Amino acid sequence: MKPLLVGDLAPGEPSQDHHKKSELVDDFRALRKTAEDMKLFDTDLMFFSLYLGHLFVLEFLSWLTLSYFGTGWISTFISALILATSQAQSGWLQHDFGHLSVFRKTKWNHLLHKFIIGHMKGASGNWWNHRHFQHHAKPNIFNKDPDVNMLKMFVLGNTQPVEFGKKKIKILPYNYQHEYFFLIGPPLLIPVYFYIQIMMTMITRRDWVDLAWATTYYIRYFNTYTPFYGFSGSLAFVLFVRFIESHWFVWVTQMNHIPMEIDNEKHKDWLTMQLDSTCNIEQSFFNDWFSGHLNFQIEHHLFPTMPRHNYYKIAPLVKSLCDKHGLNYQVKPLSQGFKDIIGSLKKSGDLWLDAYLHK
Repeated sequence: MKPLLVGDLAPGEPSQDHHKKSELVDDFRALRKTAEDMKLFDTDLMFFSLYLGHLFVLEFLSWLTLSYFGTGWISTFISALILATSQAQSGWLQHDFGHLSVFRKTKWNHLLHKFIIGHMKGASGNWWNHRHFQHHAKPNIFNKDPDVNMLKMFVLGNTQPVEFGKKKIKILPYNYQHEYFFLIGPPLLIPVYFYIQIMMTMITRRDWVDLAWATTYYIRYFNTYTPFYGFSGSLAFVLFVRFIESHWFVWVTQMNHIPMEIDNEKHKDWLTMQLDSTCNIEQSFFNDWFSGHLNFQIEHHLFPTMPRHNYYKIAPLVKSLCDKHGLNYQVKPLSQGFKDIIGSLKKSGDLWLDAYLHK
């Protein structure tokens, strides 16, 4: 990267920031080398083939429910729940292909990613890459991680609420954010905010390839469900599916990050930065499936190109490294992860109110 070359370090100058522990950095590099030697970055094609297959089965069951039982409210709800399950699991699968190089030729991997996120979800691969890669580079860091850009609808962490309070910023009553979160967080993120942003991004950036992929989703969807509900009814049905999927997505993705440290840039080393901003959820067959293995959020953030079916193999080595350096390796039950989202929002809201009233 010659255009970015400033110069050479003077002899004896450390190769990392002064406040970073060289031993910790070296130990993490050694751990990554161990993971490579264990072939933990190799992808099991059978795993992902079966995973993709179960999505097709779910979509077929959604259609079969309406075909066999009709369009009563019970069968409609069951069909929507099955389809929302397929959509949520498609989200975890596109997340995998967005990170991994499954095939030796990356162009095939990109094509498969666009197929999953475009044809099976109606979204944009380029939009996802742009947001998600920033998130992984600087998780939970304001102005660098787009996932903590809450458009002033929520205040997060311990620093932002105080800053907003001192500046008398009150777009919403943030001391009640742990309550209105249930109204504007899980229900609206995907069906409103994400899909408006996705469509606007594809159009304004003239990303016609992704728009074409997304269009194939809606052609397939309306051809499948218009015979049951008509066009307007099918539109209402897909919004209901998105409503269910959005709850699933928000609770799973936020349980690992919102309760953790959210602050301005501190220039930490990779291992410390990821551990401070992520936590794990206990492993079980259900938790693995329900979260798309994002219950291993620590391992995923430390090794974002590692396929998810190998997280459990590297996890004991990561924990051992954390114990050696006195770093907090958090693991909690699924229910506790959900509770901590609300608890952290309440704590931040109280910090905002105190600063707003007294400072």
